[in-house]
Amino acid sequence: MNIGEAAKASGVTAKMIRYYESVDLIKKSSRTDAGYRQYTDAEVQTLRFIRRSRDLGFSLERIKTLLGLWEDRTRKSAEVKKLASQYIEELNQDIQKLQSIRDQLQLLSDSCRGDHRPDCPIINDLATKSHCH
Repeated sequence: MNIGEAAKASGVTAKMIRYYESVDLIKKSSRTDAGYRQYTDAEVQTLRFIRRSRDLGFSLERIKTLLGLWEDRTRKSAEVKKLASQYIEELNQDIQKLQSIRDQLQLLSDSCRGDHRPDCPIINDLATKSHCH
């Protein structure tokens, strides 16, 4: 199938398919005599795998690793679980950071009158405090 058909079948845009080829996430597609990209069902399945991995937020580097594990029939599921567990821990850290940011903004918002007067604790905080992490 051509790139448009592969895009439709996989849910990955043609632009992203070309990008994934350029960063060697997927192998370069075969070409017709006229130079059009051609994709097999197996390649479309790989694109679906990548799309689902991206939907879950995996980085391209991790997707490369996951693709390698997917293609390796001798893999141990422990390797896949370890990768997922590392990512879960990073997500938990990101969630904590976002909750902290939300809580800080909520406090600032709660202390702002939100009326026609120019004084605003939100602006004052942004202008005067340095929050180093």
